[in-house]
Amino acid sequence: MTDTRLDWCTAVAVVALSAGLAGAAPAQKTDVPKPDVVEFVPHRAVYDLKLSSARGNRPVESVRGRILYDFSGNSCEGYALQFRQVSEIDAGEGSLMTTDMRATTWEDAAAKTFRFNSQNYIDQKLKSAVDGRAERNGAKVGVNLSKPASKKFGIDSGGILFPTDHMRRIIVAARAGQSLLQGPVFDGSETGDKVYETLSVIGPVIEPETRKPEDAAAKDQTLSKMRRWPVTISYFDRSKAGGEQTPVYSIRFELYENGISRALSLDYNDFVVAGEMTSLEVRPAKPCK
Repeated sequence: MTDTRLDWCTAVAVVALSAGLAGAAPAQKTDVPKPDVVEFVPHRAVYDLKLSSARGNRPVESVRGRILYDFSGNSCEGYALQFRQVSEIDAGEGSLMTTDMRATTWEDAAAKTFRFNSQNYIDQKLKSAVDGRAERNGAKVGVNLSKPASKKFGIDSGGILFPTDHMRRIIVAARAGQSLLQGPVFDGSETGDKVYETLSVIGPVIEPETRKPEDAAAKDQTLSKMRRWPVTISYFDRSKAGGEQTPVYSIRFELYENGISRALSLDYNDFVVAGEMTSLEVRPAKPCK
């Protein structure tokens, strides 16, 4: 797969990794945090991308690129994400393509409102753009798109999660020792009207001082004292219900309790891209007023 789907999948993946940041409930004034409260930190991370493996009849020969991920906000005002990924993909036989994905999202702490905006460029030419807003209202999720075309529609809620609340639930499940979490996710990807069924597999906890990272995460003293879990999230096409399905794509990463992720692995079925954290800046959270 060497079209704009690569960038959209990666955008969704990274949002799912850390932008779940927005799903945290407002902080409680108590010495003992509630088990479902996740305190996420604002941070700026850079991930360098390279091809990990390729499969299929026409395997990709190389991938190199970079993800810039900048998250800010707090549990009272909501959370904002600025994201950009630039990838150079060599599909062989002289087929070289540069993709550039730019996205911003915002989600309120109550997981009721989700705003999304993105642009996809291929070889410096704009190929697609999505701009929209989703609101949870009782049994419905109402979506209002202005791009790629003006469109309003409703989705039966049916347990649908926005990406940030999805991540919060993964961390809560990990804390409780659970190994599986299922649920449909609306993330504004593709043309802004897609819902994915997801399956998250959570591995055994990695305690502090165990399997010490060698990337940029190793330099942060707070992370060195924090638990993390290996997580794999598989995304399935909800419109193809029934029978055994192959995921549209899967992501693997190690997830800290504060929402920071390292050791990315993005599986697009035809090939797998590894993302190494090469830079991390953790910023103090703005206090709630």
